[in-house]
Amino acid sequence: MQRLLQGNIIKLDNHTGVSFVLRIITSIKDDVSSFLQTQYSFKEVFGTLVAQKKLFDVVAKPLVEDLIRGKNGLLFTYGVTGSGKTHTMTGSPGDGGLLPRCLDMIFNSIGPFQAKRFVFKLDDKNSVDVQCEVDALLERQKRDAMPVPKTPSGKRQIDPEIADMINVQDHCKVEEVDEDNVYSVFVSYIEIYNNYIYDLLEEAPFEPIKPKWNNCNTPLRNGDFIPPQSKILREDQNHNMYVMGCTEVEVKSTEEAFEVFWRGQKKRHIANTQLNRESSRSHSVFIIKLAQAPLDADGDNVLQEKEQIILSQLSLVDLAGSERTNRTKAEGNRLREAGNINQSLMTLRTCIEVLRENQMYGINKMVPYRDSKLTHLFKNYFDGEGKVRMIVCVNPKAEDYEESLQVMRFAEMTQEVEVMRPVDRPLCGLTPGRRFRNQAFQEELSRKLELRGGPIDGEPEEQCVLETFLQNFPPLPACELLDINDDQTLPKLIEVLEKRHKLRQMLSKEFSKAVLDLKAMLQEFDCSVASKENQIKVTLSDKEKTIARQKTEIERLEKKIKTLEYKIEILEKTATIYEEDKRNLQQELESKSQKLQRQASDKRRLEARFQGMVAETTMKWERECERRVAAKQLEMQNKLWVKDEKLKQLKAIVTEPKMEKPERPSRERDREKPVQRSVSPSPVPNAPPVRLRHRRSRSAGERWVDHKPPSNLPTETVMQPHVPHAITVAAASEKALAKCDKYMLTHQELASDGEIETKLIKAKKAMNLP
Repeated sequence: MQRLLQGNIIKLDNHTGVSFVLRIITSIKDDVSSFLQTQYSFKEVFGTLVAQKKLFDVVAKPLVEDLIRGKNGLLFTYGVTGSGKTHTMTGSPGDGGLLPRCLDMIFNSIGPFQAKRFVFKLDDKNSVDVQCEVDALLERQKRDAMPVPKTPSGKRQIDPEIADMINVQDHCKVEEVDEDNVYSVFVSYIEIYNNYIYDLLEEAPFEPIKPKWNNCNTPLRNGDFIPPQSKILREDQNHNMYVMGCTEVEVKSTEEAFEVFWRGQKKRHIANTQLNRESSRSHSVFIIKLAQAPLDADGDNVLQEKEQIILSQLSLVDLAGSERTNRTKAEGNRLREAGNINQSLMTLRTCIEVLRENQMYGINKMVPYRDSKLTHLFKNYFDGEGKVRMIVCVNPKAEDYEESLQVMRFAEMTQEVEVMRPVDRPLCGLTPGRRFRNQAFQEELSRKLELRGGPIDGEPEEQCVLETFLQNFPPLPACELLDINDDQTLPKLIEVLEKRHKLRQMLSKEFSKAVLDLKAMLQEFDCSVASKENQIKVTLSDKEKTIARQKTEIERLEKKIKTLEYKIEILEKTATIYEEDKRNLQQELESKSQKLQRQASDKRRLEARFQGMVAETTMKWERECERRVAAKQLEMQNKLWVKDEKLKQLKAIVTEPKMEKPERPSRERDREKPVQRSVSPSPVPNAPPVRLRHRRSRSAGERWVDHKPPSNLPTETVMQPHVPHAITVAAASEKALAKCDKYMLTHQELASDGEIETKLIKAKKAMNLP
């Protein structure tokens, strides 16, 4: 397991404001008395005065070393618009950036071991083939026949601006380069604009432009040619993503490679915004592919076995800066460009966050690579097929504070993502040192031939041997027979031919002897070479043993460190889990305690309420029983009185002649009479109903003010007070109080048991009410 991003870096530049930090603190003043401060952690930090060489040594040099060893690499700059991403990648005249320094290091390392042009040939399926020498020679002849602009001295003309950019003068190179391999470098340059992929090296036809827009709704870049059509992404047989139909140019020097880059850079989409005078409106990707294959056993020709060919690539990505439209005041096409840029960067963040989530929680959530061409193109890097490094560019301006926080938060989070790295490819089984052994053999053979009168000053060997052989033979005489009796021509010819035959046999013997001498010399040379090889092998074996011991010790220490780190991580996670469980249990205990307290209080309240309700219900039923008994008694008394009256009337009719009006007994006398509990006769059918009378106030003859608020509810009981001739008001009125001398207020409220409690408040004198 290795980290996806090997380290994020920040560099603060005086003129661009780019920054990479190990521990960075950003602060901005909100008002006179308060400051906001945020802290982030990174692997490396570079200040404002850092040199481009130091930045290259830390960030890009390991990627170039991996490229030559056959591994892939991805380096991209990320930050807010105007923070100096393009400057960090390309540099300035006299001080080249990361891209020219990478090219210079590659060609300094493989310069003596480069294959001839067109020996390696890339196809449309992201693979490479090795051509035979004849096919490569034919293609070179076709290329040489094409017109190339030259200077009066005969050399290719180089743009002075390009010469200043690539004038690195560091001569940095990889120390351990496989000398038995041959190498070729191919470069391509694309851009992702509005989520479309365009080839910046494709030669577009020059045509006069009439409309202002093309069929793809894309603004024309220079106004004198139609931009190329968009490209599509494909997946090769090794499940690697590539741009189909992209122009790939074979280059043999740093100048040629950077010239190709500069030609594509002029076609890139840029625009003038309120935040940046030359703002990049697209993501540019400069791809460097390195094809390498081993030499055969003789160290002379390239092996044409396809499984022995290694194709590695280094992608240098200059991302477009994220920007807010309320700051740039973008409209129309600029607004559309900014939306696509922000959308692709948001997709990049989402992919990294999903990778981190899958790693942390052990899930297999699908990563949305296909939501953007940028993430879809580099899907293999995020899955582990190569090393990824990100340069975080930060502009230390107060206006970019919010955007810078988002950039650094994302960059810090990406350092926590880990992926599996593929194992290295096995080496071929050929003997190392074949190239230099073949060169030494050729040099020794040339030296021996010179000592024996062989080819000198680079003359062809076959021509010298043929001239020496012809000089040793006698010249042939004239062979024309002019007379039939001529007997001298044929004998002379026979004699010359015999001499030639003898000379041929002598030369054949000498040649055989020379061959034997040469074989002996070669055997002697092989013995010396073998002895030297044995010495070298012994020395190398000793060194390899020492290195192996050191590597074993380093691996042991690394494993121990990883084990300790793993244990520390497990302990930290365990402690975090225990603390979380403790907090959860404490919260659960507190919630349960509060619940129990609420339940106890509710229980006490319900008990009090139930007791009040029971008491109230008991009293209510007692009053109801008394009322019913009194009503029953009054009803029986009325019935008895009616019966008595009828009896009296009947007796009077029977006994007395005169009709006298019977007197009705008063209620006082009826109350004084005891109620006789006898069986009452059946009620009279036409008896009048008994009417309930309300309780009357004893001061009925006085003037009262009956104040009943609107919230008052009539109880409809006999205890309801009734004051005749009273002035009933709903609110306090001084006019009503002036007419009366007494005041009565009916107040109702909710008792503790939930029943309505009615209170009467009386006053003998009028009061000034508010």
